[in-house]
Amino acid sequence: MTSSAASLVPVNPALGVLLTALLLVAAAVAGWFRLDPHPYKSRAREILLAGFRAAVQLAAVSVVITWAVKSVLGLLAFLVVMFAVAVRTAGRRITGNHTWWLTAAPIAAGVLPVVVALLATGLVPPKGIALIPVTGILIGGALTVTVLAGRRALDELSQRHGEVEAAMALGIPDRDARMEIARPAASEALLPGLDQTRTVGLVTLPGAFVGMLLGGAGPVLAGVVQLFVLIALMAVQAVAVAVTLELVARHRLYRPGPDAGTGSPRKARRFLRVPAPSRPSE
Repeated sequence: MTSSAASLVPVNPALGVLLTALLLVAAAVAGWFRLDPHPYKSRAREILLAGFRAAVQLAAVSVVITWAVKSVLGLLAFLVVMFAVAVRTAGRRITGNHTWWLTAAPIAAGVLPVVVALLATGLVPPKGIALIPVTGILIGGALTVTVLAGRRALDELSQRHGEVEAAMALGIPDRDARMEIARPAASEALLPGLDQTRTVGLVTLPGAFVGMLLGGAGPVLAGVVQLFVLIALMAVQAVAVAVTLELVARHRLYRPGPDAGTGSPRKARRFLRVPAPSRPSE
């Protein structure tokens, strides 16, 4: 296995130089074409910091994971840290207020049932060497769709808040009015996972498949494991998107500022200049 991995990516000074060059190219392109969401936010800087953090974190994980796979306490601590970082990352990307911690709900709702099912059926043994990578893949998938669904749903509500107010003025409940606007946008968060599953083996060879081959497994077993990962990911991501959408529609997960989330039927009538129903004269 070691010789196979070394032949795929040899660890030598040339690798370090190439990685540094690629990171600088990515940052330079983002800076040159001004791929920034706001004037005060630099994507080039974020790219450089992300690359540096990835190197430091992977170096630390390489040391810690040796202890985590041999100790129950280490395994639990490692899984809790992964989950906490995913929640914090998703919450920070979606909103800047105190509701960020609610992103724990979609991530947990998607990941926990699948992990429990895998442990209960014996398909994944309760050992760190198997549980950490599987859980990490699932948490990563839930993190991605939670961020995409939350951001797209809130962006849509912000841009089309007039339609939400109009629906509320017509008597549609707040939650249903927001849901009708946010649902199509949030559902697009599932597209990357769907495309990855549809094109697996034709466009890319995912990490689980390649890792199994490098570990000495046959192509059929590697393909079965990869299929399991992809289908499990779709289940996790579907649940995560559904829970995220529900939180947004119920105004539990929101952004500060003038958007549809702060509406009410009375405010909606003022927005549309629709008079409130008059009481019959006595």
